[in-house]
Amino acid sequence: MKIGDKLLKELSKKYQPDSMINSRFERYDLAFKTDSEGNPILLFIGTLKPDGQVRGNRFVRNIIRDASGKVLKDHWDHKGRT
Repeated sequence: MKIGDKLLKELSKKYQPDSMINSRFERYDLAFKTDSEGNPILLFIGTLKPDGQVRGNRFVRNIIRDASGKVLKDHWDHKGRT
């Protein structure tokens, strides 16, 4: 599975820092964890189960910054099914 442009736009926003956020995007349920700056860094996309877990795919965000804090690379890696 690949993250589309619409979802990437949604994930590029800032959210509440250091929290787990559940939301809905088109036909998918999303759960993502944010870092201390409010950037989503861990994404679960799929179907929300009654126990609160999202069954589907897991993605991890890699943000590489230089010494001054400027973003050099920013991409999502698919880590498999959950």
